[in-house]
Amino acid sequence: MQDTLAPAAAARAALPFAVPASRWDDAVAATLNPAELLLYRSNLLGSDLTVTNFGGGNTSAKLAGTDPLTGATTNVLWVKGSGGDIGSMKLDGFATLYQDKLLGLAAHYAGPDDDDKMVGFLPHCTFKLNARAASIDTPLHALLPFAHVDHVHPDAIIALAASSGGEAATREIWGGRIGWLSWKRPGYTLGVMLRDYVAAHPQVRGVMLAGHGIICWADDAKACYDHTIGLIADAARYLNAKLAGKPAFGGQVVAPDANRAAIVADLMPRLRGLMTGQILNFGRKLGHWSDDAEALEFTGSAHFARLAAVGTSCPDHFLRTKIAPLTLDPARLGDDAYLAEQLETYRAMYAAYYTRCKRANSPAMRDSNPVVVLVPGLGRMTFATDKTTARLAGEFYGNAINVMRGAEAIGEYIALDEQEAFDIEYWLLEEAKLQRMPAPRPMVGRIALVTGGAGGIGAATAARLLADGACVLLADRDEAALDAVGDGFAQRFGKDVIRVATCDVTDENAVQAAFDMCAREFGGLDILVANAGIASSAPIEETTVALWRKNYDVLAEGYFLTARSAFPLMKRMKAQGGASIVFIGSKNGVAAATNASAYASAKAAANHLARCLALEGAPSGIRVNTVNPDAVIRGSKIWDGDWRQERAGAHGIDAGQELEEHYRQRSLLKRDVLPEDIAEAVFFLASDASAKSTGNMINVDAGNAQAFTR
Repeated sequence: MQDTLAPAAAARAALPFAVPASRWDDAVAATLNPAELLLYRSNLLGSDLTVTNFGGGNTSAKLAGTDPLTGATTNVLWVKGSGGDIGSMKLDGFATLYQDKLLGLAAHYAGPDDDDKMVGFLPHCTFKLNARAASIDTPLHALLPFAHVDHVHPDAIIALAASSGGEAATREIWGGRIGWLSWKRPGYTLGVMLRDYVAAHPQVRGVMLAGHGIICWADDAKACYDHTIGLIADAARYLNAKLAGKPAFGGQVVAPDANRAAIVADLMPRLRGLMTGQILNFGRKLGHWSDDAEALEFTGSAHFARLAAVGTSCPDHFLRTKIAPLTLDPARLGDDAYLAEQLETYRAMYAAYYTRCKRANSPAMRDSNPVVVLVPGLGRMTFATDKTTARLAGEFYGNAINVMRGAEAIGEYIALDEQEAFDIEYWLLEEAKLQRMPAPRPMVGRIALVTGGAGGIGAATAARLLADGACVLLADRDEAALDAVGDGFAQRFGKDVIRVATCDVTDENAVQAAFDMCAREFGGLDILVANAGIASSAPIEETTVALWRKNYDVLAEGYFLTARSAFPLMKRMKAQGGASIVFIGSKNGVAAATNASAYASAKAAANHLARCLALEGAPSGIRVNTVNPDAVIRGSKIWDGDWRQERAGAHGIDAGQELEEHYRQRSLLKRDVLPEDIAEAVFFLASDASAKSTGNMINVDAGNAQAFTR
């Protein structure tokens, strides 16, 4: 779980296309029924990124089924449903439809203007009330007469489909066994065109679809899989031969910057803070940075500016990356005015594109900020409303880079026509799908850093933030515990939203490195939970200078160092609603404690620091508040140490269950205080629910009259 930068090799003369190999296992396949064989084939294809992109491609089989109404055997089309991923889907990811009803839909089709209308008929063809919606590509599978059909768009295939030399290369590679259809948006009309082409060319065993992939078929599941893999391998070998010994993209003109990690840590929060405009309607951005060899090679190449301006080709790429990326001059990255100007220019360009292409019934313009930002020497940054989408956008642009490389090797790279691109981006069917999506959780788009993240309160707080959609960087000095907690969160919430950094909050350099990592990995910071702590108990005569300083180093200076590193990142978010710092204080910070002068006074210092920072941060939209727990014993690393024995001794009681009972009975409400209780208070102060609260303290102590604030 530790911070690792992608290994960035020097720009190379050519990066060959990967040649896929068969992963089919006859022994496994022999145990599967026909539907399971379709799933097996689909998962094999989708889990191999040399074969298809995440969420891309679709597979089908026409299988015998029993009609639940008549009991008769009927032909059923099993096809990947809308929005699924063939690499990870299960059987319930397939839409199932009566094949004869699908063929009967031809009676309702009068021409290309009926494409959207035809989609509305698909639910009427559903077999066995299957709730999985059929995808827009269903007609491509239904109208072909073959039992098994695969439609995929790997880089090597799209490189052919998006090149001026693609049709000639298709003839050269396959000698007429694979056909070619000019670009047509996915839908019923494309299915009709494909059906008619295959009928007129009975010798073909597949068809290249210009701009967006290949479709091929066979009589059984294994033969279809082998055929698909073989076609991709043919294309990859052909392109590799064309690329051999030649510099990609005209050769390197800008070398990778050796200091790029530090530059990106500074740049991404500035870009994120400047992505305003319609941002309040579309949420805060999360960032993802890639300095892989492909990104560095492309952004540092002679043809970079020309190709970047063209945009992406395949609809799968385009929908993730927008009409074009934003490119920045690496010599001017330190100038905020330049960055603001470039972003405003991009937004104006996008608005003009929308105005030129919109139709009478087009949905309202969406967020006009760029998704992809490219900088020579640094690589590729991508921004979206959640981390996974940002990462995937980067990966899809990486696919687009590979496509450009191959396309330029056999001709000229061709992007989608602008109007066609718009009609896909603002397709009413796509808009309807977006409108059906559930509202985002309240913390989606927020970035939190939690110190003491491997302990009870820190881990509970992180879990609470993650559960409502935040990205979290956990910082803790206990590397083993940190990795264990981080791995657990990755399994529970997904790897994209969690990072860990080993950090002692008394080490100025380590603290800054953790915040730099947060900026680099997520794009900035919205929430700081300063929680790292220790506790000690000793009479004043037995309190050594070392013990005194240790408390102040962690509980006062540690909070100061983390807040100081947070402020520059948080100031960037003023235009987007500001940011929140929450100090984890203590009841002992407002109420004197026996034999705990070092600990209690250090906590009091942190509480007052929070009030000072509330004054200082307010003009920048930074709120600073404190949560004061008391006796959070269960799950606490502090209470597992000497502090338990010391506090029991101070009260003259046993350190076991008697201590917990003592604190429970001491409270007004006679209740235990748990890490999750503190996490709820932190969540409130970190969220917009407390947007008008700063400089406040919330006691979570089950009631302690001595600690009442006044």
